Amino acid sequence: MNTQLKTLKILLLLTALLLTGLTLVLKLQPASVEARIAQGDPRVGGDFTLTSATGPVSLSDFKGQVVVLYIGYASCPDVCPTALAVLTQALGQLDQSQREQVQGIFISVDPERDTPEKLAQYTAFFSPRLIGVTGSKEAIDRVVKQYGAFYRRVEMGDSALGYAVDHSSRLYLIDRAGKLVDTLPHTTSPDALSLLLKQLLANQG
Repeated sequence: MNTQLKTLKILLLLTALLLTGLTLVLKLQPASVEARIAQGDPRVGGDFTLTSATGPVSLSDFKGQVVVLYIGYASCPDVCPTALAVLTQALGQLDQSQREQVQGIFISVDPERDTPEKLAQYTAFFSPRLIGVTGSKEAIDRVVKQYGAFYRRVEMGDSALGYAVDHSSRLYLIDRAGKLVDTLPHTTSPDALSLLLKQLLANQG
């Protein structure tokens, strides 16, 4: 009987330790960017400066406009073109006056292949309201961290490309004041994005 009680106590103790450990792990895990936005975390999003074909570009350059930000790379075979096509189609649903108040920014996390000049050609294929920027790895990493994104280089020895870049795929919506207010998956419909853009444009604050 005593042996059974000891065993039961040990099992209960181990269970309590396991639950405590799981609780700590969950608490230590970084909150998603969506959760941080909902909580009003001032550290998510914010200004940055990277380089385009015409020189330095900062988010603050577009204060007073609505900005749609996307982080990817020009050699991306699927999700990047999909996301930028969604943005292009959503912009097409705005009237000219509204379109002129929306700026798209495509940040490349592949500076080794994506020169500012290449990005200018790439983004021009989608929309004149889209600008391509990149920078040093350190500068890119700062922006990626600011916006709760991620990327990693994946070597592809059997491919002519040499490597691919695995990355998060979100459209970041930034209001006229430069505040990150929402994120959308790249599978969002142009109609849904267009509606959100109109709502942000209606806010003159």
